[in-house]
Amino acid sequence: MLDEEEIPKQWYHILSDLPKPLPPIIETETKKPGPGIVPLIFPKEILGQEFSKDRWINIPEEVRDVYRLWRPTPLFRAVRLEKALKTPAKIYYKYEGVSPPGSHKPNTAVAQAYYNMKEGTERMTTETGAGQWGSALSFGCMAFGLECTVYMVKVSYEQKPYRRVMMELWGAKVHPSPSTKTEAGRKIRKENPETSGSLGIAISEAVEDALTHKEANYGIGSVFNHVLLHQTVIGLETQKQFATLDDYPDVIVGCIGGGSSFSGLSWPFYYDKVSGKAPKDVKFVATEATACPSITKGAYMYDHGDTARITPLVKMHTLGHDFIPPPIHAGGLRYHGIAPTLSILNEAKEVETRAYDQVEVFEAARLFAKTEGKIPAPEPSHAVKGAIDEALKCKETGEEKTIVFLLCGHGHFDMQAYDDYIQGKLPPYSYPEKEVQKAMKKLKALYPWLETLPY
Repeated sequence: MLDEEEIPKQWYHILSDLPKPLPPIIETETKKPGPGIVPLIFPKEILGQEFSKDRWINIPEEVRDVYRLWRPTPLFRAVRLEKALKTPAKIYYKYEGVSPPGSHKPNTAVAQAYYNMKEGTERMTTETGAGQWGSALSFGCMAFGLECTVYMVKVSYEQKPYRRVMMELWGAKVHPSPSTKTEAGRKIRKENPETSGSLGIAISEAVEDALTHKEANYGIGSVFNHVLLHQTVIGLETQKQFATLDDYPDVIVGCIGGGSSFSGLSWPFYYDKVSGKAPKDVKFVATEATACPSITKGAYMYDHGDTARITPLVKMHTLGHDFIPPPIHAGGLRYHGIAPTLSILNEAKEVETRAYDQVEVFEAARLFAKTEGKIPAPEPSHAVKGAIDEALKCKETGEEKTIVFLLCGHGHFDMQAYDDYIQGKLPPYSYPEKEVQKAMKKLKALYPWLETLPY
């Protein structure tokens, strides 16, 4: 419905439109606001975007030129799914699986690689859970001639070897995390030789690598403001596509691990709402895994983004920085924290949050695959489930609502997960509340002064 010249020329930044100001980053050494290691691992332009109060930020033409390889992405109406559900609702999905890495992640990976290239970075380091982000940054670095080192959560490294192959084809070096390449990795391997790994551990390794090598900078796939900013190409395109249909969503649904894909779709519509431009009072629904319920069970407080506590403290919904998730198949939803901006929106009741177990999620994914043909990745299958629930509510009430969800990646590398589901090997696991309380108690004991902060 759009041609390549309709690719947005600016990203939308939400900071000036939040219900209240974003709490500052806190340095553990000083116990005061400060950037910590952040200026040491990001280029200056990225730092500027991270803290910018500018509502609109220009997208470099070099970045838009790479975007043209797959953008604009299609908006589909799920007519066959509607019929199967017998719902009066109209269900649409924005499909990001058409990108070369197969997900929404290159929207920010390409931008981050570009800014690093412009400022003389030779190599980027990063972590990855299910492999989508590692694939995307490998692709982005390839596009701008940078080397790339990826620390991949061990359980995903073992479950998804073809994601590793994809990264290596684009020139990246991939290590299972925890690895023997970093001090953080070696320490954790010594303490727990059988660990399946976590995003928090992999982040520690990637950050340490960047800090200890002058030629390297760090790239992050979610949570940070600049990452969510870059993803708004999704929502901005979706707005234009709905305008051509003379329609507008009543409900917007997305999955959340760190929050980037959901924010990328929802932020531009949130701006419509707060600026008075929205023709409807749209509802935003964020869905996550019961195995990693960062926002539905996590505490809203200051915590580290990584297990080794190398990064400064940020205020967000968290399960605790030393959280080791069960080896569920939705690897991209296994992070212990949530984007600070999304945390604020949740606290202000601007976003409705739900958690689903992996069995009901794969049931929704199978229904979607059988009706619409596309096989969704496990992560956006949580959004599929959320959209189906909303459509079934419309069936009960008779309301003809317009629902849109983000299918942020395909499931072509997730056949083992689908096979386990079909064979009945996936348990409907929920992370225990007592483990969250234990983690918060440990965090407060580590930093007793946290509760005295005025933020």
